[in-house]
Amino acid sequence: MAIGLLGRKVGMTQLFDDTGTVIPVTVIEVGPCHVLQTRTAERDGYEAVQLGFVDRPRRLASRSERGHVAKLDSKRSRKRTAAGVEALPKPDCEPKKFIREIRGPAAGREIGDELRVDVFENVKAVDIVGTSKGRGTAGVMKRHNFSGQRASHGVKKVHRHPGSIGCSAFPSRVPKGRRMAGRYGNERSTMRNLKVVKIDVEQNLLIVRGAVPGPNGGFVVVSETNKY
Repeated sequence: MAIGLLGRKVGMTQLFDDTGTVIPVTVIEVGPCHVLQTRTAERDGYEAVQLGFVDRPRRLASRSERGHVAKLDSKRSRKRTAAGVEALPKPDCEPKKFIREIRGPAAGREIGDELRVDVFENVKAVDIVGTSKGRGTAGVMKRHNFSGQRASHGVKKVHRHPGSIGCSAFPSRVPKGRRMAGRYGNERSTMRNLKVVKIDVEQNLLIVRGAVPGPNGGFVVVSETNKY
């Protein structure tokens, strides 16, 4: 069965264990999540559970977003019903802001179920996927940790430049993948095998050891790791 939920990063803090050792932790608000769809190998070619997190006000949701979670009356739906096409079940909940799929068998998960953080009670470590902070256009020293050029005689106003980027007469071009200045951050990032330190079922909080990608308030996907 797929063990995973959607959540939102709250921030970082620190806890102390029984010996007084400080533990840097990240607090994540995980769930409640509604099961919106289930994927099966027979129908979709793979197995997964589609989850939704955080309600979107109906006045701000598009018709397709509302129709994804509840049955809407339309000319097309009436035609399909008259033709004998059975409509897929709907979770009958509010439209969601953040929707993702957790790969794995969907056994035991029904459309409309509400999942909470207690699904991680017997999980020792998790993988967390988020979007890293966007830092805009950055140079090679900040983006790729280049050391820069010498601060001595002969180097004039190019101390943070990358230096030569190409080759000689052969192959007479810049190699593909050359590290240069450009957009830094705002990319999908995965932190593997983060230890679960504490679970607060009442407030839907999951506390893990270490850092999690993204800013405070950023959406993340939390799933059981396979790196035991």
